Amino acid sequence: QVLLQESGPGLVKPSQTLSLTCTVSGGSITTAEYTWTWIRQAPGKGLEWMATIRYDGVTYYNPSLKSRTSISRDTSKNHFSLQLSSVTPEDTAVYFCARGYGLGWRIDYWGQGTQITVSS
Repeated sequence: QVLLQESGPGLVKPSQTLSLTCTVSGGSITTAEYTWTWIRQAPGKGLEWMATIRYDGVTYYNPSLKSRTSISRDTSKNHFSLQLSSVTPEDTAVYFCARGYGLGWRIDYWGQGTQITVSS
């Protein structure tokens, strides 16, 4: 059983940088063919893919967020992280981390999600 647990600040002020971490248990983030992804869902909207880091460290970004987003990992802690800079209230959302596999990055495990509110 793979478990993913997001952690984050809950509340962030506009213009600040949001930092999130996803701690993985029950599997290594360096195991071949797995991908590790951040997805968010704003109130009343659908899921939005943000960024992915592969088992080998290769990264991919949503073009619409790329200028503000950085995904990274710490293999010694078996976790991966997301930074989103210059946040605005439009970045208020539930942020999920997830594991995918194969060429299509099909998601098989999700974290429970963490609510992030951007407000002064």
